[in-house]
Amino acid sequence: MSIFAWRLLRDRLPTKSNLANRGILDIEVCLCVSGCGLMEDARHLLLSCSCFGSLWPLVRSWIGFDGVDRCDISNHCAQFSYYTGGLKSRRSFLQLIWLLTMWVIWNERNSRLYKQKENSISQLLDKVKYHSLWWMKSKKVVFMVGDHLWWSSSLSCLGIG
Repeated sequence: MSIFAWRLLRDRLPTKSNLANRGILDIEVCLCVSGCGLMEDARHLLLSCSCFGSLWPLVRSWIGFDGVDRCDISNHCAQFSYYTGGLKSRRSFLQLIWLLTMWVIWNERNSRLYKQKENSISQLLDKVKYHSLWWMKSKKVVFMVGDHLWWSSSLSCLGIG
């Protein structure tokens, strides 16, 4: 995850446009794997793609806050993490959710590209929820929150809602 985050924030993910810029792929095969018809670069794929970008409003609705601009990736991270201001624990949680959402989208892209398997956007949201719960349980020795409560009120489960 750390390597993914480092590559993401430095635009070093092997997106089709990055591979074309390095001469590994021809520019003709650089369209987004979602089928939207646009060039696949990190900003498009992870933020503004009509398919994958539709995950962000669902994630924001789940954790209970409004929109963030679809700007560049590092500004999106900052806006997402600091949107509600306040507690460091809240910012840390929002950074986790932001990174997990990026990770889920990236893995879905790879699944579609290499395995020809496709999940719906609601299934991707479920993955964000499950991964965040698993992460929290792995980091806290005692984290006695069930799936249903986490899915309905994650911030309250953490005492930061």
